Amino acid sequence: MSVAGVVLAAGAGRRMGQPKAGVVLDGTPLVRRAAAVLMDGGCTPLGVVVGAAADRTTALLDGLDVRVLHNPAWDAGMATSVEVALRWAGDTGADAVMLLPVDTPGIGAAVVRRLVGTWQDVHDTEEVAGVVPTYDGRPRNPVVLGAAVLDEVVGALEGDSGARGWVAANGHRLRMVACADVGDPTDLDTPADLARWSAHPPDQT
Repeated sequence: MSVAGVVLAAGAGRRMGQPKAGVVLDGTPLVRRAAAVLMDGGCTPLGVVVGAAADRTTALLDGLDVRVLHNPAWDAGMATSVEVALRWAGDTGADAVMLLPVDTPGIGAAVVRRLVGTWQDVHDTEEVAGVVPTYDGRPRNPVVLGAAVLDEVVGALEGDSGARGWVAANGHRLRMVACADVGDPTDLDTPADLARWSAHPPDQT
């Protein structure tokens, strides 16, 4: 029972002033941090979708056992990166895939382990298509999608919403898992966000 892991790291980070993949937090670039989280949480194989600053992002992954997934249409929105991720995951033969945005450093290996473990418990339940973490009752990232629904999700992708629309429309087919005790899904969009996070990082495992 394998859950592939993919870091979505193709954006230009215009509000941040640089691609977020290369933003350094606690001495580690966010893209390398996210890949390590998926690895430590039990995901395999691993992929990273790159687009803006692709060469630099790829260099930051040096030494890690990850597949670099190029998205030439990255500027058209998050949906294009999610499609690249899902098509690759489908080709790997993995039973499911976890999608982790690069700019969510509060999601650590504990969240990933909980979601992977839940999928392993429910994957043979026909009506369960994936696993979604909730924080204070709200569904957020990272999402686990079963291999059987990947083509369906690709067909529902649009713009910058990624898989959000499909998840919202299919809540009855998803297992919701409370994760507020082990993670924080806050994304870092601006230098001010980064400064606040650096000053007051949340506890995580």
